[in-house]
Amino acid sequence: MKHIIILGDGMADHAVHRLGGKTLLEYAATPNMDAIARLGRTGRLITVPDGFLPGSEVANATILGYDMHEVYEGRGPLEAASIGYDMHDDDLALRCNIICLADGVIRNHHGGHLTTEDSEELISLLNERLGSPNVTFVKGIQYRHLLVIRGGNKHIICAPPHDHPNEPWTSLLVRPEEGYEEEAQPTADLLNDLIIKSQEVLAEAPLNVARRREGHDEANSIWPWGGGYRPKMLTLQQMYPEIQHGDVISAVDLIRGIGHYAGLHNIVLPGATGLANTDYEGKARAALEALRKDDFVFLHVEASDEAGHDGDLQLKLQTIENLDRRIVGPIFKEISSWSEPVCIAVMPDHPTPVEIRTHVKEPVPFALWYPGIIPDNVQTYSEVSCVNGSYGMLRLTEFMQKFMSIN
Repeated sequence: MKHIIILGDGMADHAVHRLGGKTLLEYAATPNMDAIARLGRTGRLITVPDGFLPGSEVANATILGYDMHEVYEGRGPLEAASIGYDMHDDDLALRCNIICLADGVIRNHHGGHLTTEDSEELISLLNERLGSPNVTFVKGIQYRHLLVIRGGNKHIICAPPHDHPNEPWTSLLVRPEEGYEEEAQPTADLLNDLIIKSQEVLAEAPLNVARRREGHDEANSIWPWGGGYRPKMLTLQQMYPEIQHGDVISAVDLIRGIGHYAGLHNIVLPGATGLANTDYEGKARAALEALRKDDFVFLHVEASDEAGHDGDLQLKLQTIENLDRRIVGPIFKEISSWSEPVCIAVMPDHPTPVEIRTHVKEPVPFALWYPGIIPDNVQTYSEVSCVNGSYGMLRLTEFMQKFMSIN
């Protein structure tokens, strides 16, 4: 039995008054995910352990079977692996967003949907003006970059910018964890100094001069967060003997980094953007091609999460329907006719409700199907319907254990 997980990042949501009290998954047209639920079995999964924030790094790694208490080191080291930055033992790697500040608050976490091409200019400028033997900016994708502090201390509290839209940025500056004030304060001071100086540097960038003149959101500040050291993770092949060769498909450095440490082959698609304009068909084709030769595929689509962070109800509905029609449908139809059986699972990693615009720590619905499965009584796929699923409520690594035991 081969296995594929199709994950719509942040796809789950809350009931929305504008939709007649339905969630987006209930309201959207999702005939293919509904078919997997109707013909297969469903349940809910707690993806975030106690004591952890509901970040995508935690939720996705947990879904893949990792115990966060054993392997968690933050987003930065995972993204370093994806970018190809070889961390030293004394490196502190942090995710470094380029964000938009306006009127004293965080207007958005993505610098006005900064493109990868535009960000190259900004990262080069930051390295030229603020880089040093102990401070390095590393270009990633779009607004998602890396900041490496040689000899930095990880015991600091950094606010993820997507969790604090429209909040005053000065109240969210880096501070040491309780009990680590003496050793971590220098790192916190350095990062705060870089944040403030970056605003002076980025204000001079031609990109922002043009955006300011045209009245568009500027990419005018760095925002470091999610720092940690190089993680120690077993590969999925070591954890699950059913997986000999596996692949990850994503436009997001974080997910590619998890895949790197998990021993998965990263399939990079030129048209994969992490936004609503991503190449859905290309991802579906790549997943099917990978499944023909390999045992396991983790297909990640970021678009719903970005729409949720922007509070864009219609766009998030569109991303859910695109996932269903342009990825889930073609893959489900194709593998259903294969002689070699494939187990398919559809799920989000966490909810990103459009009316809150940030991740929340709540269970997510999942549906899975494979040839010969005995269906439960759930007829549609949503946060509400899957409450009645035959898998009940799974916790953390239990999903991957059950998923990989299907042979």
